[in-house]
Amino acid sequence: MSPKTVTKNTTKEAGEGFTVEEKAAMKARAQEMKAEARASKTREEGEKTLLAAIAQMKDPTDRSMGKRIHEIVTVAAPELIPKTWYGMPAYANADGKVICFFQAASKFGVRYATFGFQPDAKLDDGNMWASSFALIKLTSTEEATIAALVKKAVS
Repeated sequence: MSPKTVTKNTTKEAGEGFTVEEKAAMKARAQEMKAEARASKTREEGEKTLLAAIAQMKDPTDRSMGKRIHEIVTVAAPELIPKTWYGMPAYANADGKVICFFQAASKFGVRYATFGFQPDAKLDDGNMWASSFALIKLTSTEEATIAALVKKAVS
């Protein structure tokens, strides 16, 4: 079987297991779950963790998009609680379920960042709808689209 390219720097054969990036994301999630169990789930604590995750992003474009998306989501849905999820900025409802998240392009060495929604987001539109979006650049058009989708997701 031919190798499956996972990132531009990491390849694996089918059945070989997880890449270094995938293992790091799982480790980050395990740490997040331990921290959530120890700490009360407050907006301030979640925002502090989320902003730290954005500050650690390798690429300046990822960092600036992460900051701007945080501003957009916070204004569009102030009821969502900022947190990290697999090391990525994310926003959860009052039940702690992730509604939307931002994944930096540099996280897995891909060419675009992703803004996505989880199943608890109320985006249903017939039998098929988008649940994540590729982002190369944020303009006022993309910002308005993100704000509208976030508002719909929590409605």
